Amino acid sequence: MSPVLLPPQPTFTTMSEDLVWKMLRDQLGPDDVLFSGQRISSRDKDHEIDIGIAFADGGIVIAEVKGSQVWCEDGDWWIDRRGTKTRIHPVKQAREAQYALREWLDRDPRWGRRTDLRWGHAVVLPYTEVDDGFALLDAQRWQVAGRSDLPGLATFLRDVVARQANNKRVLDHDDLYALVDALNGRGLPQRDLIGEAAEREDTIERLSAEQSVILGAARQLNRVEVRGGAGSGKTWLAVEQARRLSREGQRVALTCYSRGLAAWLERRVAALPRKERPAYVGTFHNLGVEWGAPTGREDDSNFWEVELPELMVGLGAQQPVGKLFDAVVVDEAQDFADLWWPAALAALKDEDAGGLYVFSDEGQRVFSRFGGPPAGLVPLVLDQNLRNTRQIAESFSTLAPIRMRLGDVNGPEITFVECSAGEALDVAEDQVDALLDAGWRPEDVALLTTGSRHPEQKARQAAGPTQYWDTFWDQDQVFYGHVLGFKGLERPAVILALNETEPAERSRERLYVGLSRARDQLVVVGDPAFVEEVGGTRRAAAPTGPLRPPSGQGHDVTGG
Repeated sequence: MSPVLLPPQPTFTTMSEDLVWKMLRDQLGPDDVLFSGQRISSRDKDHEIDIGIAFADGGIVIAEVKGSQVWCEDGDWWIDRRGTKTRIHPVKQAREAQYALREWLDRDPRWGRRTDLRWGHAVVLPYTEVDDGFALLDAQRWQVAGRSDLPGLATFLRDVVARQANNKRVLDHDDLYALVDALNGRGLPQRDLIGEAAEREDTIERLSAEQSVILGAARQLNRVEVRGGAGSGKTWLAVEQARRLSREGQRVALTCYSRGLAAWLERRVAALPRKERPAYVGTFHNLGVEWGAPTGREDDSNFWEVELPELMVGLGAQQPVGKLFDAVVVDEAQDFADLWWPAALAALKDEDAGGLYVFSDEGQRVFSRFGGPPAGLVPLVLDQNLRNTRQIAESFSTLAPIRMRLGDVNGPEITFVECSAGEALDVAEDQVDALLDAGWRPEDVALLTTGSRHPEQKARQAAGPTQYWDTFWDQDQVFYGHVLGFKGLERPAVILALNETEPAERSRERLYVGLSRARDQLVVVGDPAFVEEVGGTRRAAAPTGPLRPPSGQGHDVTGG
């Protein structure tokens, strides 16, 4: 049986904390208490407890966890953070967090007067080997657990208080109940996931705005193709280009292939001042319908792929000039087939001098059609990921069509839940509950599939495409979709169900799209061998995450 867990399913921003928590969860007894993420404010500073353990018939130990590579030099603690040597104070952090929690409990009536218990603090270095002869002024070897101590970590930490030679007593069941009662009443036992995600979103919005300098540089050009990998801000720039042209008095069409992306564009543009809104925002095919083309059947691919584009060329020639456009902006242009580009040019008032601004990512060409924009477009390249946290961007960096620079926005580590393709949908559904329990709101979460659609998606689509995409904006529902229809869209948290039974045409592109849809939290469910075969690299097959800690050798921690 597991120990008492507070909270039951915590969310960690570092892989090392997640690893240590899971180790202790599996090693502790049913009467022990394992808690994490507790924040305590004192008059001088705020403290956060990485890991806390209350041992039945033992004491309370507060552990500071440090990942990466840690070593001691001249009596100081150091850590390697992205290649930078940084001084740290793990023993001081653990000791101060211990005293902050003790003071807080002493003021809580649910805790009562329990000043005679055993307390201790420790440091856990899950990726660093600790030398048996380690000793510093602020810590002894029995207070610092290293990589080789992990198999018996619970016993190691229990000994931190068991070694105390004093008159302090061990915890009994009443003490444990009082501790759980007090900690449950703290109100904010977990990190504020929503607040942290909002902060990252503000950072991304600022970086996207800074990147709009590329549009200023291309102001004198009327035929431009902006190329970039997933998360490079193409859609943001497409909207910004349409806004700028509209503000200048041009009649602009902002279009794409996907209904879902079109719905997002419509909502984004609706928030702009009236003079800055494009004259048309929607799918490329719906523009033809506005010109008088039939709607066609959903299952008639020949109509959408061939007949409608050819009809639109003729219909465009019949439109009065007032219904045509000075400029056409196309987002996710890699979805456009060769036959569609003549129709796009037919939408211009001046087919030769009219503006055509194309935003594309060849790595997201997930449909079995081939095409390229008209010749003569000036290429501009976006090579920095802005949307995704660094952890997520790293997982699909080898799949991008161009080498992308990763941003500095950090977030939770990726979780990879191993299962077969046949089990992926059921396992992914369990992960939905886990994310909601962790603090994400339904509106923050999407479950995407790479193979067959989820039954919930099928049920919602039965009501019609408009009703289905309305659920994307429903704040009370998790969104269920397929990677084919989710290009250009995002969610703070995404569960990617890899339910393709075997590699198929465009499986690599589907994987690339799926991995890149999460902005903050990514959970991948499936067979890592399948992912490695499709992605062609170990990085794509095994995204950095709690279930896949690094195995590299670290620096020995030696006495100063």
